[in-house]
Amino acid sequence: MSVLLDLSGLTKAYPGVIANDDVGFDIAAGEIHALLGENGAGKSTLVKMIYGLVRPDSGEMRLHGAYYAPGSPKDARAAGVSMVFQHFSLFDALSVRENIALGLDEATKPRELSQRIRDVSREYGLPLDPDRLIGDLSVGERQRVEIVRCLLQDPRLLIMDEPTSVLTPQEVEILFNTLRLLASRGVAILYISHKLDEIRVLCDRATILRGGKVVGTCIPRDETPRSMAEMMIGEALREPKAKLSVPGRTLLRLNGLSMTSDDPFGVSLRDIHLELHAGEVTGIAGVAGNGQDELLSVLSGEAKVAPGMLMLDDAPIGDKGPNARRALGLQAAPEERLGHAAAPEMTLTENTMLTGRVRQRLDNSGFLKWEATANFARAVISQFDVRTPGVATQAKALSGGNLQKFVIGREVLQKPRVLIVNQPTWGVDAAAAAAIRDALRALAEGGAAVLVISQDLDELMEMSDQFAVIAGGRLSAPRAAGTISIEEIGRLMGGDTSTAREGGTAHAAT
Repeated sequence: MSVLLDLSGLTKAYPGVIANDDVGFDIAAGEIHALLGENGAGKSTLVKMIYGLVRPDSGEMRLHGAYYAPGSPKDARAAGVSMVFQHFSLFDALSVRENIALGLDEATKPRELSQRIRDVSREYGLPLDPDRLIGDLSVGERQRVEIVRCLLQDPRLLIMDEPTSVLTPQEVEILFNTLRLLASRGVAILYISHKLDEIRVLCDRATILRGGKVVGTCIPRDETPRSMAEMMIGEALREPKAKLSVPGRTLLRLNGLSMTSDDPFGVSLRDIHLELHAGEVTGIAGVAGNGQDELLSVLSGEAKVAPGMLMLDDAPIGDKGPNARRALGLQAAPEERLGHAAAPEMTLTENTMLTGRVRQRLDNSGFLKWEATANFARAVISQFDVRTPGVATQAKALSGGNLQKFVIGREVLQKPRVLIVNQPTWGVDAAAAAAIRDALRALAEGGAAVLVISQDLDELMEMSDQFAVIAGGRLSAPRAAGTISIEEIGRLMGGDTSTAREGGTAHAAT
């Protein structure tokens, strides 16, 4: 295969950190090439340079043998380089066609564009109706919109950033078939993912970054997920801790929990029954957009329900707010890191105060105890290996994975009696993900009840004592770990209720 993109000596520095240091490798036409590295390794900066969002300080890129230095994403797209971002940039109130039109560099008549969308989406096995509203689409269908928008521009290089993090197993297979078809037609794909099993199945070659430098390359099918993870971190990967907790008494009970969403594109919760026990990890699987955010908002106290729908130690708490619940030992870590779990412009110390004030007693008669808060933030940074210059760093300056470690650590070290976490390891490298899972298991072993909401089925299978599936705001009956197949979970995630209890209710055994 001929070289499509050749990178040589790419370097990019920011104050206090060298994001990329003399990076060089090539990507061949028709190749699916993985870019691997732990959080903060320099992957994001590198692909931003390729896509024209960031300019390198030194080094060069060559595309089809010609000098390539895009000054903007528009320049990159004009040269045949497209990118599908991890977080979609779509407007719920607009149609598929209108959203795609916004992302095209050339104006196209609506009727002509609709036909092109139908043709291209069918050709690549990603069928779309151009007239449907984005707000009415599943997350998997929304990803199709982003991919089809790229395909309409006839890319020669397609960059994919964590593309399967929001898909069911069945949707993952459809995506892989599409990527293989593109590769067979000469399109090069630069694929970023922390799911190393997927890398082995899909990718032809892999380049590994560590500390901003290229530290190795490999043929993924000749490696194991463990060996690739160890190349990424530069040391042996520790074994996951065995499950030692024994479920105890019920700490949190959901009694017919229902809530009508105020968001026209939100999901209403319907008649959810669930019991969380001391010493137990309960996992909830589901495709994004099926009620996970609404469930967390109700459990955290951001949204209130009838008091009796939520019982903590047999006392009703449905009408209590977040601080009252924190005081009782119920805490939550939401999926959205910046803006929800952490305030971007605030320092790590200030973000620690936001959720730690009540349970850590970080104030005295209304006076905030900043030194104690900073010390607690330092403990989080130390115990969860958060890579940051210090507690005075703004949250927005951290990489996504490091901010996730900080958010989870901040809640775990407060020793809650009940902890609700949504997507605890999304975008986190293998070593950090293992550390977070161990911390959550240890919390359960200490007598807490832990509820993990995740789209990572491997994660849920590894961690959970019992788990259920949420789809369309309804919860399936919880099942003991090891008693349900991945295929069955995938069907439930897709809305198949044939294996779920009638009416969507679910009661855990006590």
